[in-house]
Amino acid sequence: MRGAQSIILNPYVFAALAAVIVGFAALWSNPRRRINQNFFSASLHVATWLWFLYMAVTDKENGLRWLRVTTAVGAFLPLQLWVMKESIVTGGEALGRVLWRSRWWFLATLALAILPFTDWFIPGRETHQAAEKQVYGWGYYAYTAGIVLVYAALCREAISQVRSQKGVSRLELQLVLLGGSSTVLAVLFLMVLRAVLGMPGLIKLQPLVILAFYTALVIAITTHRIFDARQIMKVGLQKVTLILLVATTAYVADLVVQLVLPEPFAFIATTALALWFAASLNGWLNRVFQFYPQDSAVRQAAYAVARRELRVESLEQAFLTVLKGWGHTDNGIVLSGGGTLPLRGCGVELPEECSVVRTLRQIRWATPERLAREKTTPERIELGKFLAEHQLGVVVIGEGPTLTVVIGVGVSASRQPFTYPQVTQLMELASIIENALERAHFSVKAQRAEQLATVGLLGASLAHEIRNPLVSIKAFVQLLPQHYHDPAFREKFFRLIGDEVMRIDRLTEQLLDLASPRVYLAETIELHPVLRSSLELVAAKAVDKRIPFLTDFQAAPDKVYTDASAAKQVLLNLCFNAIQAVESQSGERWVKIATRNVPAGIEVVLEDSGPGISPEIRPRLFQPFQSTKSSGFGLGLAICSDILAGLDATIAVDPTIPGRGATFRIVFPCQA
Repeated sequence: MRGAQSIILNPYVFAALAAVIVGFAALWSNPRRRINQNFFSASLHVATWLWFLYMAVTDKENGLRWLRVTTAVGAFLPLQLWVMKESIVTGGEALGRVLWRSRWWFLATLALAILPFTDWFIPGRETHQAAEKQVYGWGYYAYTAGIVLVYAALCREAISQVRSQKGVSRLELQLVLLGGSSTVLAVLFLMVLRAVLGMPGLIKLQPLVILAFYTALVIAITTHRIFDARQIMKVGLQKVTLILLVATTAYVADLVVQLVLPEPFAFIATTALALWFAASLNGWLNRVFQFYPQDSAVRQAAYAVARRELRVESLEQAFLTVLKGWGHTDNGIVLSGGGTLPLRGCGVELPEECSVVRTLRQIRWATPERLAREKTTPERIELGKFLAEHQLGVVVIGEGPTLTVVIGVGVSASRQPFTYPQVTQLMELASIIENALERAHFSVKAQRAEQLATVGLLGASLAHEIRNPLVSIKAFVQLLPQHYHDPAFREKFFRLIGDEVMRIDRLTEQLLDLASPRVYLAETIELHPVLRSSLELVAAKAVDKRIPFLTDFQAAPDKVYTDASAAKQVLLNLCFNAIQAVESQSGERWVKIATRNVPAGIEVVLEDSGPGISPEIRPRLFQPFQSTKSSGFGLGLAICSDILAGLDATIAVDPTIPGRGATFRIVFPCQA
């Protein structure tokens, strides 16, 4: 049992098992894909080579024989890589054609494979492995040089073809072929050092190099995640730098701390210092290596949109602009919906339970490259058609408590596939977009609920206002047959009908003004002349009611940015309201209009000596059908509020003070 465990834990055997497992995982992930089939074949080849290498190292009696077999098997590895390259470049051409084109590679590798079985390779006894001084013939160095030349030619051809490839084919050529060639060259370099320096222990590093290569390659081939070779190199270099610097710092710190602290406390202090240094150094290295510098910029842009926009449509368009800039593309979609509602946006609609949404909920994100790498299912085929139909390079889904968001970005201008780090960025953006849209949807629902409540209030109030004149008309119509010959009754009947119909007409006119206000054009005007012309229009009624109008125009300058006719309409409405409030008062009666400069513009204050506004009605004063008078409909102040809101002006009423009338304050903006 222990012997079996020791064999498995041997680095050569362990690396061979890892190669077989990774190769099988690649084949299982998508058996129909040619690159996966070739990768599985290459994995078996590498595992065989590692096993023979293990036998060459451990079998002292037949070591040289196993070494010859190992180098012969290794000679065919370039052929495996060449076949893999062709399957990537041609997109899955028939194996027979690939092998026919590779006949010259086969002859070259066959010649190299024969060389180890000659005395030119390693002369002497079969027990050469046990000799104190290992001797290598010129064939050993010729074999090594030939392998180097073959791999150099392979890399040269791969580099030339990488430039003409696009998308995932380009990335796979970089990762598989160039990475594999670099690994083999590293193994050959160890072989040369072993021969030149006479250090047999260097051969034990070979399986570690192979294992490192397969660890990186398992991410590149056997998973759905796409990585760029440059990203992997940056990440690897960053991690190696981090490990070396932290290890060096910890070693030096431990030597220093042990001079002043006992060993247990020195260990704790060194560990704490190393962890702190590692955290600080990692952030600094991230900035130095600049991993995705656009990440923070696009996140800030998304947050700015979420803060700036409130409407759902505006949010979707603004987020779509951010996504297009992030993906360097002219195409994208932002779909939102939830519950029983379909996902809509950008002219696209997806039912909540369609196969595309269901598949996205299972896999969270998709790219054409991921769907090509994984096993095909009817649902994933439908998702692939959706990506192709809308020319999308990546699509992700984000789900909140009540809202589902699907975000897609078109193929970038460089035609490069989206890598997994970019997908994680997009998923983070999807979370930001989902939160912002969910808040906007809640706001829309609240506004609709408020609108429905307002409609109910308007309906009830409108029914009440129309019912009164209709009751009067109905009563006189019922009495008309009995009193038709009475001239006084007929005169009263005709007068009442006219008054009540006019009352209904005024009500409908004000409702139309409230529902469809005029479009006003703001411009820079002088406010005081507008106030004076408004006072001239109410002067006759004020004199008739014996109500003096007092003025205190202190604003200087008095230029505001508004519409003169709109301002006049609001002021006339307030002045007539003030006259009606004061005319029934006994004692002192007056209306005062004053102006003054404030930081936001010019404030117009209109006061009267009337009874004031009751505290109960004050919160609803600017809502429709809220009136303090026995006559009228309570629509005037609501119309004034809507007019001023459209001009970026404000209107407010002061809190009620016993013994004091109403005080309205209007602030007209000034142009900056």
